[in-house]
Amino acid sequence: MMLHLLRAAALALLAACLAPVAAAQAAYPQKRVTLVTHSSPGGGSDVFVRELARHLGPVLGVNFAVENVTGGSGAKAMAMVARGKPDGSVFYVTTPTYIQTTLLSKPDVGYTALEPVAIVFEDPEVVFTRAQAPFQSLAEVIEHARRNPGKARWGAANPTSLERIALERMARKMNVKVPVVPHEGGGDLMINVLNGTLDIGVGEVEELKGQLQAGKLRILGVLSDKRMPLLPQVPTAREQGVDVVVRKFRGLAAPKGVAPQAVQALEAGLRKVLATPDYRKSYTESNLVPLLLGHEEALRFTNEAAAEIGQTFRELGITK
Repeated sequence: MMLHLLRAAALALLAACLAPVAAAQAAYPQKRVTLVTHSSPGGGSDVFVRELARHLGPVLGVNFAVENVTGGSGAKAMAMVARGKPDGSVFYVTTPTYIQTTLLSKPDVGYTALEPVAIVFEDPEVVFTRAQAPFQSLAEVIEHARRNPGKARWGAANPTSLERIALERMARKMNVKVPVVPHEGGGDLMINVLNGTLDIGVGEVEELKGQLQAGKLRILGVLSDKRMPLLPQVPTAREQGVDVVVRKFRGLAAPKGVAPQAVQALEAGLRKVLATPDYRKSYTESNLVPLLLGHEEALRFTNEAAAEIGQTFRELGITK
């Protein structure tokens, strides 16, 4: 169901981008907006939202400020935004993590305390290792874990991340026992892969770009149902015999009761900026897939994602 919605939304976005631009766009009601992310600096959400703000700011006439509120796997960041004014002056940068944190940790303030206002991208996940590592494929990583019980180490961004669940699923499906070590963000995870503390990690191409270009990291597999257009040489996990697919989204949520004027102006601005050549070049090079679900669609999408994540947790025995 979610994959069908993703594809339909992508087609709708393409059609919208090709249509004539509206003659006038409502002004955004705030001049300064804070974008709160649970990611540490350099992590996937941090990189995504800073690049979005750089392009979206001039379109909306808004001065965006990014605030990194780490800790509690997103719980602290969610609580901060939920306490904010619903006037369009503050948003939380969403990923599946904020749903997972709610379902697993049951914090006082969870994802249902926020109002999804837009899903902007799907962000393919990749499995990576350091360039000096002996692994050339996922099969070799799994065989190493099987032959060296207690010595293999895999890493994920934080305790309740989609990445961690993906690695837990991979270990179970391939019948290997290996600890999945959580971190507070993608930047911390990457450091431990680079220094050899971890055999592999899971992340997005954008947050790995610098180390990939420097030849210090190697991508072993893509956790999508298809190969990425900019990395056609890298096979999917399924192609390597590992039946694990991850669909990570990136979006924005606001305090409950967010002003309709802010929601409408934000959506119009997002549609406009996604069609600009400079930003299109940027997100395409980052392997982000434009999606753009508006307020009502984002709410429906988030509820469906929560249902699927909950089902996965029950299948893995993580929750009852």
